[in-house]
Amino acid sequence: MSINLHKLDPKRHPKLFWGVSLGVGGLFYLKVWLPVTKIDVPCVFHELTGFYCPGCGITRVTLSLLGLDFVQAFRYNPLVFIILPLYAMYFVTKKKQMRVLSNGIMTVMLIVTLAFGLLRNIPIFDWLAPTAIR
Repeated sequence: MSINLHKLDPKRHPKLFWGVSLGVGGLFYLKVWLPVTKIDVPCVFHELTGFYCPGCGITRVTLSLLGLDFVQAFRYNPLVFIILPLYAMYFVTKKKQMRVLSNGIMTVMLIVTLAFGLLRNIPIFDWLAPTAIR
């Protein structure tokens, strides 16, 4: 099996080139940089305010998913498991030019994200905060 590097020519397919480059860079960061250096990028919002943003735990979600630990990934940030299917639906409806439906899905995603960000900082909903279960 050979890889045709001609297909990754940035001039012919810039989106493919940059997507693959970002993916490789992200995997390098998660699987090499973090385990070796233990230097991660903290959430600036959490560092400044002490509150969790809607994205807090995403890096740990990704690491858990790479290790096929779906339960732990869900505990770090359950929003990911809600937003990803919605984003897939948004992508499909946008491609099929179903403008009203795609705009509605985008609106739902924004509302869910904002609500999640607010709720996970209220003590009664602290179970939404990033939590290590093991």
